[in-house]
Amino acid sequence: MGLTLSLVGCARPHVSPLAPPPYRAEIGAAYDVTWTALVRALAKQNLPLRAIARDSGVIATDDVVTPIGVYSDCGRVGDEPLEGEAVVTFTVFAEPDGAATRLQINSSMRTQAHRKGSSGSLKSKPVYSCASTGRFEANLIDTIRDAVKH
Repeated sequence: MGLTLSLVGCARPHVSPLAPPPYRAEIGAAYDVTWTALVRALAKQNLPLRAIARDSGVIATDDVVTPIGVYSDCGRVGDEPLEGEAVVTFTVFAEPDGAATRLQINSSMRTQAHRKGSSGSLKSKPVYSCASTGRFEANLIDTIRDAVKH
């Protein structure tokens, strides 16, 4: 028992990144034009879709494995950032707003295989929650805005 407590006392804590609020944007185009651009943008990124419902304005991706740091920030253990792979999913909500369309993108992310820093082998346990870097969302919105201009 004493040995267990001494080992736990020396373990470095995991510091989770702060989760940002859902990503929100307004597209200066009608709902039908924006929806078409949204579907095409997701198709160009070759994201697997779990659900798509135009009438309710919801698109949900299936799980996608990406390198930690690209779309996700998975925090650090002690002074070492987590590296490896994360599983990410995105849910996009589209809503008409007169001549414009409002979009909200929610994300869910967790580690799949990680290590502390750049050394050591990848481990699947424990699983850590991750936060979005905002890169996917910003790129998606930029792609949609460019598409509705043309």
